[in-house]
Amino acid sequence: MTAAPSIVVIGGGPRGTGVIERIAANAGELYGERALDLHVVDPHPAGGGRIWRPDQSPLLWMNSMAEDVTMFTDETVELAGPVVAGPALDAWAEDVRAGRVTPDADPAVLAEIHGLAGADFPTRRLQSAYLRWTYERALAALPPGTTVHEHRTTALAVTGPRGGRQRVRLQDRPEPLLADLVVLTVGHLDAEQDPEQEGLADFARRHALVHLPPDFTADSDLDALRPGEPVIVRGFGLAFVDLMVLLTEGRGGRYENGEYLPSGREPVLYVGSRRGVPYHAKIGYPWTGERPPLPQHLGPAWTEELLKRTGPLDFRRDIWPAVAKELGHAHYHRLFTAHPERTALAHEVFAEKYAAADPGGPELAGLIAEAVPDPADRLDLDALDALDRPLEGVRHDSPEALQEALRAHITADLARRHDPQHSEDLAVFLGLLSAYAQLVRLGDIGSWWHGFFSYLASGPPGPRLQQLLALSRAGVVRFLGADLTVRTDEERGLFRARSATVPGARTEARTLVEARLPDPSLRHTASPLLRALRDGGAAVTDDGLLAVDPADSRVLDDEGRPHPRRFALGPFTTARSSGAFTRPRTGGPAFRQNDAAARAALTFLRDHSCRGRLAS
Repeated sequence: MTAAPSIVVIGGGPRGTGVIERIAANAGELYGERALDLHVVDPHPAGGGRIWRPDQSPLLWMNSMAEDVTMFTDETVELAGPVVAGPALDAWAEDVRAGRVTPDADPAVLAEIHGLAGADFPTRRLQSAYLRWTYERALAALPPGTTVHEHRTTALAVTGPRGGRQRVRLQDRPEPLLADLVVLTVGHLDAEQDPEQEGLADFARRHALVHLPPDFTADSDLDALRPGEPVIVRGFGLAFVDLMVLLTEGRGGRYENGEYLPSGREPVLYVGSRRGVPYHAKIGYPWTGERPPLPQHLGPAWTEELLKRTGPLDFRRDIWPAVAKELGHAHYHRLFTAHPERTALAHEVFAEKYAAADPGGPELAGLIAEAVPDPADRLDLDALDALDRPLEGVRHDSPEALQEALRAHITADLARRHDPQHSEDLAVFLGLLSAYAQLVRLGDIGSWWHGFFSYLASGPPGPRLQQLLALSRAGVVRFLGADLTVRTDEERGLFRARSATVPGARTEARTLVEARLPDPSLRHTASPLLRALRDGGAAVTDDGLLAVDPADSRVLDDEGRPHPRRFALGPFTTARSSGAFTRPRTGGPAFRQNDAAARAALTFLRDHSCRGRLAS
């Protein structure tokens, strides 16, 4: 009996789930009811995968409101395939409460679902239940000729000729899986330690210290961090927020009336980073009224024109001016439509002149000055470095002065991000999402943009920053400032941290935590699968990203040729996008990529099947 054509999806998290959903959505048009074997390989439960697995602390939240999370396409997504509507997380929770959906979740998670409101920040284990339900719904939508095989293990390598079946070697199976197509959706990568981290780890071993390298915080061994002892934390993003939560509430502390009551089991966290400040808080009010039309100045036509250019792109010269004009369009559209009393021109007149003006030119600056009298209402993107690095050049004469200044900075950020009188900030957020959806088409444009986007648009829930303020007042968290450097003191056997923000100050500790995920680099990945892919001739950029065809996510080789049977999607590729799920009605670049890859895969299998048999 001839075996059915097969697809192996390596990585069963939300990105793999999204690809499977698109295979199901497109199969009727492109593949019909032919036989198909679909293999899903992941050591963690499919749907949530590793990052969104169900066995996590209930203290760990998403950094998005329930109403802002969906796994389903809508009319704003650029698709060749069909839109298949589905509920956002808050609507799914309502379906559960109404008995229309019965998720596979334990009683504690079901209790969370029954109390969930749209503006709540759900726990990650609740999101895991939503993702598992989405995965099961996608499987149920596959054509009747499809057989699904789940492999709760790790893929070690993919081999095989370009013109023949691929072989996927699994950790606990002597014979490889045979695959006509392989789709890699492995998500965030573990990494080997780079020379700096290896040196720090060696120093820690020799002096009986604690060094926690970059990792997913939920997987780090936090038991090694002892109560009352100072801990140097390098990193002030979302990984730090998780660390903060697990070492405070996770050790029995609690909040009352805005103050933190310690349990006595907490270490003291001395935190700093390159910026020296936390990411901006998530905006804490809903959208009302007219949305800015997006994209406007940075759309598919602009992207296609840029892709036609020869030679490398310079982000500041070639890309940023269009990004700035798009963000300005979103900002001023909202200001004129929602807060017209703060403007001095008719909106139609301003919009026409704004569209015609060159980005960053004196004509545009003069128009904005005329139309928006108060400089505080203008979007100042000319001082980009100051926007990205608010402590650049700032100096304090004592650590205590820095504590007060940073608490004031966080308090002001919280106030603005929760004040609908500044709703132009939410419009800029939507502009950032729209710009990101276009920029992922350009491939590897460097790491700065992704960090800047995360700083402005992917920060923690406001309540987390309120907790950070309480921990600072309680002395459980101490701020170190910007441009943090960590050195080793061989004589004293300690880590030593310094920051440019408080000249001359230093912090010493026996524990160092790198509060960040490993870089998504194939040059230092600990994944045997991706190492084998890299060493087998797949193209890797200078930043260590796996090169893929922007049209359909096929893996490119060193000569720039797309591999006909290998696809890759996710943050480790040059087509990385902002997430595997998205806010409803914002275009969802990951959904567009999933659709293109699924259609290419189904077309390949159909065409080869029609010719008789895929090559063995």
